[in-house]
Amino acid sequence: MTIEQQLRERSGDRCELCGATDALSLHPVAPRAADSADHCALLCARCQSELDGPQDHNHWRCLNDSMWSPVPAVQVLAWRTLKKLSGEVWARDLLDMLYLEPEVQQWAEAGLVAEEDDGEPTFDSNGTRLQAGDAVTLIKDLDVKGAGFTAKRGTLVKNISLTNNPEHIEGKVNGVQIVLVARFLKKA
Repeated sequence: MTIEQQLRERSGDRCELCGATDALSLHPVAPRAADSADHCALLCARCQSELDGPQDHNHWRCLNDSMWSPVPAVQVLAWRTLKKLSGEVWARDLLDMLYLEPEVQQWAEAGLVAEEDDGEPTFDSNGTRLQAGDAVTLIKDLDVKGAGFTAKRGTLVKNISLTNNPEHIEGKVNGVQIVLVARFLKKA
């Protein structure tokens, strides 16, 4: 029996994170290799596409159920995704409830550290490290070139995205996706 067949049997032909039944495929959980069903999860295309940077936060509310899976690979993926969504109150609450065995916790953290080490960290005006999914507040009025408005001091920007430049982040202000300079922000 192939690893994918083992995963399909284990999951009942459902995504092990959200329960979807279409476009399922094997996903190795880093830093482990796809050499065993214990090191992989069966995920739908939607979950796989958003694992690196969750965009649809409501979709990930499915973790409320899947984080309790007895499968360590699924627990690791749930923990990592909740960490990336930790700007959301509900995700922080779930993360606080989630208990992982020590070796599973090490696996989860090892993969997250490897993902974070890809580039230079981004810091806000107070020197606090920013991560994708955080919420930030503007500390001064900023003219938004090309959009014709001023982003006012105190504006909350939720679910930020990091860029390749550690001095910039991306976020939505007044419904417009813009690039913001990190030194004019503070973590909310």
